[in-house]
Amino acid sequence: MTETTQQPAVMTVTDPARARILELRAEEENAENLALRVEIAGIAGAEFAYDLSFAPLDEVEEGDAVYHQGELPVIIPAESVGKMQGAALDLPGDPATAGLVLRNPNRPSPLGDFSGAELTGTVEERIRQLFEQRLNPALASHGGYAELVRVDGDRAFITMGGGCQGCAMSQLTLVEGIRAAVLDAVPEITEVVDVTDHAAGTNPFYE
Repeated sequence: MTETTQQPAVMTVTDPARARILELRAEEENAENLALRVEIAGIAGAEFAYDLSFAPLDEVEEGDAVYHQGELPVIIPAESVGKMQGAALDLPGDPATAGLVLRNPNRPSPLGDFSGAELTGTVEERIRQLFEQRLNPALASHGGYAELVRVDGDRAFITMGGGCQGCAMSQLTLVEGIRAAVLDAVPEITEVVDVTDHAAGTNPFYE
């Protein structure tokens, strides 16, 4: 077992959900040694898909978040921690509905995961590389593209074209996709500004 220390809660478990989970755990062998393990298993539409299971505490790996919710130990695998911050596990609002409900304020990027991109050069050069190598190939599947207009201090000004211009989903794409990718890959940038004339598109977003 990798040595771990008690950490702040990544995902909270409500009292009703915890009671139900402890009931289920009690039916397992060596229940006292089992933790609730919750990880992001993939993406389903615009939401993350999750895998919930009971796992022995001695299977914790380096980087995993391990903490207690009351008497229930919880394990969040390292690769899921950042995407589950602030989530809450609860029972459904309808008592007749079985199962658990995981409410996560985080959403997967509509353009995919671009963490770990290898970029070199100035801030402007790195942003252009990110667009050319990673973002525009993803946007091309929607018939669109994005370009860097200029960098002014810690702000990057971009424009979108093709299927992204005037698209009702363009702001979601910018905020959740392009902005997140730029801020993650180029830490010198703290704000991404869309200067596209969306009113000129076929489906005007701004009018």
